[in-house]
Amino acid sequence: MTADLPDLLAAAATVLDDAAPRFVAGVGAPSAVDKGRGDFATELDLELERTVSRELLARTGIPVHGEEFGGPELTSGTAWVLDPIDGTFNYSAGHPLSGMLLALVRDGEPVIGLTWLPGLGRRYAAVAGGPLLIDGVPQPPLEPGKLSHSMIGFGAFNIDGEGRIPGIFRFNLLGALSRLSGRVRMHGSTGIDLAYTASGILGGAVVFGHHPWDNAAGVALVRAAGGVVTDLLGREWRIDSGSVLAAAPGVHEELLDLIGDTVIRVTDAVTPPAGSEEVEQ
Repeated sequence: MTADLPDLLAAAATVLDDAAPRFVAGVGAPSAVDKGRGDFATELDLELERTVSRELLARTGIPVHGEEFGGPELTSGTAWVLDPIDGTFNYSAGHPLSGMLLALVRDGEPVIGLTWLPGLGRRYAAVAGGPLLIDGVPQPPLEPGKLSHSMIGFGAFNIDGEGRIPGIFRFNLLGALSRLSGRVRMHGSTGIDLAYTASGILGGAVVFGHHPWDNAAGVALVRAAGGVVTDLLGREWRIDSGSVLAAAPGVHEELLDLIGDTVIRVTDAVTPPAGSEEVEQ
């Protein structure tokens, strides 16, 4: 069932294009909803999720699972999964590194991915099988790379954090990574880390978060570009995986080796217990 994917991608792109001016107008919006543990949503998060969800349902007949209001089950059936503002801290501070993330998920597999970065004027999109499209232009597949020559996106952390993936684990991994690649970057946006990995700006991305609205769109982009996507243990990424390790061929293998050499309690760290929540960006 792939014949309709390009049409669905085109419909979704139109919806995000229509929402982009409102996204840009709201940059700098303050916190409006306290979600706990230092997390929050702005009024624009809520407004954009309602607007985009309504338009997607009207245009495609497919329901939406959004970060703020939830939605249908994602491990079976077909649904859109939406993050109306990825990088909310950046967005609220007026930082341009934030965007809208949207994926179409079928039986737990993202088959369409869109990452819109209105503040940067960039649009990343793909259907399963590729190619990656940047502003509508097809891109060549990712070339194999080496970690020593690559920039790596790295998720946020607090060294004292005791969540699913403890801060000390992240700190130790960051230190080990810095010895092999002095080009580690923290963008504060999972969507940007994964889109930049798909496009080859980054050689890879280490994502500690497990939320599908953060990860599904970028996973679709990286796969379509010919990259490798697993969790931090090297297991095939699924919609309910506890983390993401995405990279160009070659770089991914080196990152996995690095994790294996560095992490002592990684097995417990990457498997989210039922009902766990943690702020990642």
